[in-house]
Amino acid sequence: MRIAIDVMGGDNAPDAILAGALDAAELIGPSDTIVLVGDGQVIRRTLQQRGLADDARFEIEPTTEVIGMDEPPVTAVRGKPDSSIVRMTQLASRRAGDRRCDVVVSAGNTGAFVAASTMSVRRLPGVHRPGIAVTLPTFAGPVILCDVGANTEPRPPHLHQYGHMAAVYASRVTGIDNPKVALMSIGAEETKGSLLVKEANRLMRADKRLNYVGYVEGRELFAGKANVVVCEGFTGNVILKLAEGLSEGLFRTIARELMDTDPSLAKRFEPIVRSIYAKHDYHEYGGAPLLGANSICIISHGSSEARTITAAVRTAIHFARHEVNAGIVEALGKLKPVEEGAA
Repeated sequence: MRIAIDVMGGDNAPDAILAGALDAAELIGPSDTIVLVGDGQVIRRTLQQRGLADDARFEIEPTTEVIGMDEPPVTAVRGKPDSSIVRMTQLASRRAGDRRCDVVVSAGNTGAFVAASTMSVRRLPGVHRPGIAVTLPTFAGPVILCDVGANTEPRPPHLHQYGHMAAVYASRVTGIDNPKVALMSIGAEETKGSLLVKEANRLMRADKRLNYVGYVEGRELFAGKANVVVCEGFTGNVILKLAEGLSEGLFRTIARELMDTDPSLAKRFEPIVRSIYAKHDYHEYGGAPLLGANSICIISHGSSEARTITAAVRTAIHFARHEVNAGIVEALGKLKPVEEGAA
């Protein structure tokens, strides 16, 4: 397996990204390679400092441009052909018939990564639009939320496909048998929701191969009603950021209250709080796969630390080992007669 990592992407690039990429070498096999994409001088200097300059597990793909986190995605991708994001996704392209990498990982501009992947990597057969799937930890077990930002203006068949793709991911990677799939809406009643949600609900309700359980409200996301929750990218991204902020805020509040009440009590509870926090820390989950891309594309958080990137490589390895893309192609192949021309 050849894993390309965008060294220049993210708020803490390049140092934290490089550190995480180098640490990830402990996860790969003897015949695997990590391709470091970005400023060649910076990468070489870091490899030398870590005593890895001659390590065959690493290759350097030098680039001269960087896409900023605030740049318009499509404009940036077209205007910066030698950026780390564009060059990295080109390494995973099948167009030329000489794909050089099987996995691409970036903590950079999400929109640019999705756009570059769509242009170079393309889509799996049968996929209308790729969607970003994140794993949310809950007391009832992991919940896969899709989409969280790739497609903010989807059509009903796109949401239908997200249900299947995320169900394959949930089943193969998290080990959930026959995952329950739901649509995010503003109420449990079928008369509620936007036209998009209502039509997607009709498609998913009629699909007997999908273990569809209907609508879920925001408050039910963490209650275990469904293993997979589908929504359009705008709503999904808001949910994700809200969950991250709420989780961090709650743990800070608990820690402060304990310290204010009884410092000795806070010290006793510290191991428990740390353990719970680790289970809800997005850095531990590493990255979110772009489901439907014709490669393994892992999108990491913009504020990724070294451990986030290492975890993202671990996610990619699990994705490949469980042949998620093959499962998606198989699942969606049976939808073609139903959704002809829906792309």
